[in-house]
Amino acid sequence: MLNLKRLFAPIAALLAFVPATADARAPQQAKPALWQVSDPDTTIYLFGTIHLLPDQTKWRSAKFDEAIANSQELVVETIIDEKNPAKMMSALASLGMAKGLPPIVERVSAAKRPALQAAIKKSGVPEQAFNAMKTWMAAFILLNNQFKDLGLSGGVEGVLRSDFVARNKPIGELETNLEQLGFFDKLPESAQLTLLDGAISGSADMKREYSGMLDAWTRGDVKGIARTFDRDLATSPAMRDALIRQRNTNWAKWIERRMAQPGAVMVAVGAGHLAGTHSVLALLEKDGLKVRRIQ
Repeated sequence: MLNLKRLFAPIAALLAFVPATADARAPQQAKPALWQVSDPDTTIYLFGTIHLLPDQTKWRSAKFDEAIANSQELVVETIIDEKNPAKMMSALASLGMAKGLPPIVERVSAAKRPALQAAIKKSGVPEQAFNAMKTWMAAFILLNNQFKDLGLSGGVEGVLRSDFVARNKPIGELETNLEQLGFFDKLPESAQLTLLDGAISGSADMKREYSGMLDAWTRGDVKGIARTFDRDLATSPAMRDALIRQRNTNWAKWIERRMAQPGAVMVAVGAGHLAGTHSVLALLEKDGLKVRRIQ
């Protein structure tokens, strides 16, 4: 079954507001991959993040801290303000709600309705509210059940933002909240239903998939991350093109433009965007930039 929970984990995590627990185990010391692209007066560090982590994960290294100290700015996928989520919630409501939609339970097969209704009940959100949601937004909301079961909350991005704020360094974004959600909103209904199906699947499946993803990330196993995303996206060209390839192309072009300005920047995006044949790194190399892995 196609599982793309990791693609909208950063937004779903905002909606969960739950503390992390020790349910999801992590190794003593992680060493995720880190790259740099540079010329005589510009350095861009590229760091593949994981959006949700057990709170005991140790993932920073001397090499990574050196890159942070050297960077004058942090750039992330999109800036989500956990303390004041009104901006994100407004964007979510503006795109994710619509009139005249079929009831949520009628959008899935009869065999899947009991699981969907159980997930809705567990979420605490009235079923009537789900009826006004587009399918992708309903998947966002219901996915939080699984994150809560795993005991996951914030990931790498929050730590990075806090670090740069403490150093009085600016933080930028590659996409606005509205732009990022727009990629999901443009998915065909069949792809949105795939997301919903993943959001109501068993927590045991989620735990197994998450553990594999966490293991690859902590070991810096880029090929393993690429295999996971390739497998997930192989049966859904619409999601592959909209959520991965189109965004990777946009981000690679941003990096190429930024190379024309002097200085050092840390770019932190989901690890899946920096792995595989259609990754941001592959696109940069195709355009003649030299990408060097430094961790």
